[in-house]
Amino acid sequence: MVARPSVEPDLRGPRQRLVDVLRERGITDLAVLRAFELTPRHVFVPTGIRHRAYEDSALPIGNGQTISQPSIHARYLQLLKLAGRERVLEIGTGSGYQTVLLSHLVDQVFSVERVAPLMDAARQAIQRLEVRNVSLLTGDGTVGWREYAPYDAILVSAASPDVPVPLLEQLADQGRLLVPVGGRDGQRLVLLTRRGDAYDREELDAVRFVPLLGRHGWTP
Repeated sequence: MVARPSVEPDLRGPRQRLVDVLRERGITDLAVLRAFELTPRHVFVPTGIRHRAYEDSALPIGNGQTISQPSIHARYLQLLKLAGRERVLEIGTGSGYQTVLLSHLVDQVFSVERVAPLMDAARQAIQRLEVRNVSLLTGDGTVGWREYAPYDAILVSAASPDVPVPLLEQLADQGRLLVPVGGRDGQRLVLLTRRGDAYDREELDAVRFVPLLGRHGWTP
């Protein structure tokens, strides 16, 4: 976890206002709030809607995908109760925004994205911000990234019909996996904690995410 200067400091004001909104919506983890202060969301959204970058709303990023609303990202990150030393797997790099938020919160981030143009754009944004503790892979996120397993936390940023078994297998003992599970039109956020060969399962908020496509998700 390395502190880095963010680009275009003149937009710190809008970022701070977003942080205030997150506080109002129940985000109390100071490390999570600091990550939002440090991460310029406007770098990750298309130029034509950049003026909306600090709204608490989902925005289109092309290829039928969206950048989730900041309060959803913040809820994800707060639920994982990250301590700063973790190795984390992110399924669905998307714009790269959550990837960079994670980079401020953990030791190492490994992120997988199946849509090559999205990965190319995310990689450019991440490089622009000089993030050094992130590794990226273009491929089927439902099979995870076994080379660097096990992971202390796994975040899935798309909706799966069930929890992908390969991700359970790549979770470290006492590790936590957060994934939206359900149909294409609505899901429940599910938090699983590994206890040896067993998994504690907790069903949380009703959510709506784009489908998780791949071998262990929805058929493309």
